[in-house]
Amino acid sequence: MLRLHFDDRDIARVQIAAEPDPLWETVLALHQLVPPGRGVPVFGAWRARARRELDERGLTRAARLISTLAPADARYFPDFLTPDAARDGLAAGLEALRDTSRVRLTAECARAGLPARLPRWTAALAGGDRQPLDELAAAFGEVYRAVIAPDWTGAAATVDCDRGGRTRILCRDGVDGMLGTFRPAIRWEPPVLHVDYPRDRDLRLGGRGLRLIPSHFCWRRPIALADPGLPPVLVYPVQHATDWAPATTRTCRPQALSALLGRTRARILAALDAPATTGELARRLRVSAPSASEHVSALREANLAHTRRDGGSVIHALTPLGTALLHGELAPVRLPP
Repeated sequence: MLRLHFDDRDIARVQIAAEPDPLWETVLALHQLVPPGRGVPVFGAWRARARRELDERGLTRAARLISTLAPADARYFPDFLTPDAARDGLAAGLEALRDTSRVRLTAECARAGLPARLPRWTAALAGGDRQPLDELAAAFGEVYRAVIAPDWTGAAATVDCDRGGRTRILCRDGVDGMLGTFRPAIRWEPPVLHVDYPRDRDLRLGGRGLRLIPSHFCWRRPIALADPGLPPVLVYPVQHATDWAPATTRTCRPQALSALLGRTRARILAALDAPATTGELARRLRVSAPSASEHVSALREANLAHTRRDGGSVIHALTPLGTALLHGELAPVRLPP
């Protein structure tokens, strides 16, 4: 059990990440590349495509480089692999990874048991050699572009759906109400957040607050950084539809939709695969709120989207016709007996 101890200052500094973290998602996605027949079913289609992409692009070694430092069954992997700077995107995260200090490299590699149980190159990494660090950053970039980036919109939509729901509760019931939405894996018993965790640990936030990071590829248990001196984060799994599939395995053709609807309207249609408010759509697609509202209205007039009120929020979602247009298939019709 991980116990996160809050004080009044921490309550005021709770954040929910605006989108998935590219380095956390890369590490956790590779955890899903387990032997055939053993993985989480919801990632089955993605797993098959990811293995194929890594093989065809000659990136098996790059993926193994990351997995060597962060194996799926590890109780700990070095914190420097997922720097806080990645909140600003992949490039910022990789730059921070390359700039990891020698002192930190040595300490975290020792904590992970490197190089005692791993390949020879880890000794150079543990000693602060910059070359393996550059190779590691390059591997992250290549693997991300091969198996994470193609489905980033879908992953972001799944995460944004989770974030949107919790944000609405935050607006209605405050931080106390929002922290109570994470059961059963996370229990809020003020002033302590109890997290299902592989080992017993206490972390006092000490006024730094907590950044909650919803993750597409995290599964079962939340994850925190091991070093109590780093900015506190808690990566947690979001809920997936049982029929979730990566966009690249669907019959939807973004170029065809753009030609039919226009680029922005097609992006709005794709983003509404997960229900969202106008503001959430605007932030997700980096358009103005009036523009998002105008496009949603056009989709609604064509019976491709519908709108409902949830408390003080207005939620937009796809109609069955909109879903069929997006994914290129109609839902099965159930005839009466």
